[in-house]
Amino acid sequence: MMQKVVILGSTGSIGTSTLKSLATTKKFKVFLLTANQDIKKLLKQCILHKVPYAIIENTNNFKKYKSIFKKNKINLYMGLKNNINTILNKKISVCINSISGIEGLEPTLKLIPLTNKILIANKESIICAWDIINKKLKKHNTKFIPIDSEHFSIWKLIKNENINIVDKILLTASGGPFLKKRKEELVNIKPKIALKHPNWKMGRKISIDSSTMMNKIFEFIEAKKIFNLQKSKLSIIIQPSSFVHAIVFFKGNIIKILAHETQMTIPISNALEIYESSGNKLVSNHIKKLNNLKFQAPSVKQFPLLSIVELIPENDSFFETILITINDYLVKKYLLNQINYISIHLNILRLIKSPFLKKFYKLKPKNIYDIKRMIDITNNHIKNKIKIYEK
Repeated sequence: MMQKVVILGSTGSIGTSTLKSLATTKKFKVFLLTANQDIKKLLKQCILHKVPYAIIENTNNFKKYKSIFKKNKINLYMGLKNNINTILNKKISVCINSISGIEGLEPTLKLIPLTNKILIANKESIICAWDIINKKLKKHNTKFIPIDSEHFSIWKLIKNENINIVDKILLTASGGPFLKKRKEELVNIKPKIALKHPNWKMGRKISIDSSTMMNKIFEFIEAKKIFNLQKSKLSIIIQPSSFVHAIVFFKGNIIKILAHETQMTIPISNALEIYESSGNKLVSNHIKKLNNLKFQAPSVKQFPLLSIVELIPENDSFFETILITINDYLVKKYLLNQINYISIHLNILRLIKSPFLKKFYKLKPKNIYDIKRMIDITNNHIKNKIKIYEK
């Protein structure tokens, strides 16, 4: 019997990679796709994969495209929140959440009761609300697998191990496009340069986060929460080719390393248990890459945002929501050419230590509404406090 699949955010890079993985097997039936803006791409996906249901989140697009979807025998709905329970009247096999940003949190919470397994690539949801998500996963007996390459790798390396024998976990970072540049060379780097990641093809926001290393701070927090680890158990190391995604050191002097090419189809396919043989040519290529890994410790002087690790609280708090909100605000301004590149770093480091915001670091969100309120409070507080730094 074919397993039904729902993909939230199917038109983005993760959603597209998921559909590519699913196309290699007949084990799954794509039942529902959702999107926000790229409705033409959503329509093409639904037609190509014979998807019976689609949800969009834009009223004008819904009115414009409803009849076109209907002509192609696709049931189009407006808004996931009000329609998901109508479309899914019983649990489906798998849901993949690839919606970017904090907007992915509410759909995550909506889908957990309706799926047997949920694969999440939405780091903002996990960082801000893991405790809320985890409680719902346990309540509804829903299996969770992270599909960011680093967290999938950690999950794969330790899933059959006693967590108490884990000594250290290393998250790998490529160093992004500016690994070989000095800090003083980065003041006026233009967005088109910062967006050119050397190894991965990613969205604009995450590409900037990768260049500043903020993405690695987010991944550090994410790993800490998902695997219930103390900060001392985690470290960040640079591996420029992005071939190694995680390294785990165990008591008893055992080290496990997980490596794969820079293709999101790999963690997604493995999470869905879709397996393909590497082949002799690929094995030979992998051996060459293993012989040229070149690990190095990251420099806080070069990547000043790495110092944020020291500020991360051991316990859940509003710190994570505030950090994400500040970063989102600054990256958006940078991409609009309203601030320069170095101002992202220096404003984050200054604002995250704001006395007004620090008082929330001892408080913990109880629900999604607390998180939304904290986002509004943070945005209102920082909007007139952004500085443009020249060096």
